[in-house]
Amino acid sequence: MRLDPYKAVPVVRWSDVERSAPEFAARVRTIFEKRRHKTLATLRRDGSPRVSGVETAFQDGDIVMGMMPDSVKARDLQRDPRASLHAQSEDPPIDRPSTWEGDAKMAGRVIPIEGREPGSFRIDIDDVVLTWVPDPPDYLVVESWTAERGYRRDERR
Repeated sequence: MRLDPYKAVPVVRWSDVERSAPEFAARVRTIFEKRRHKTLATLRRDGSPRVSGVETAFQDGDIVMGMMPDSVKARDLQRDPRASLHAQSEDPPIDRPSTWEGDAKMAGRVIPIEGREPGSFRIDIDDVVLTWVPDPPDYLVVESWTAERGYRRDERR
């Protein structure tokens, strides 16, 4: 992990999450790799949210995504790099919700990758969250990770 020279905040790569919480990271990655298409939330010029589709991949310790360089989501990110990324999951089975793999998301700053073609971005991670239903399915488990506090598991009843 290194500091972003412009904001004096940690630059956290996916490899940092894997090193810090390997079992958690493996489960999150499984959900993120189920489908290539994800949902990206960016901030419009007026501060309201914009939700767009985006394709992602795990490459060289980072989560990378591509988009048209002049797309509205790319312009949003050039203006304000804060974003959230959500991996679509299957609906929990009604008759056996504890068999659901869960729902994974992360937030951070999405920035252009230097030396790559225009429209190539990576995410510097602020937090990663995984939610799922245990057995018996009478509460929700929320697992999360940040660089500051590491891994945490909470139960919501």
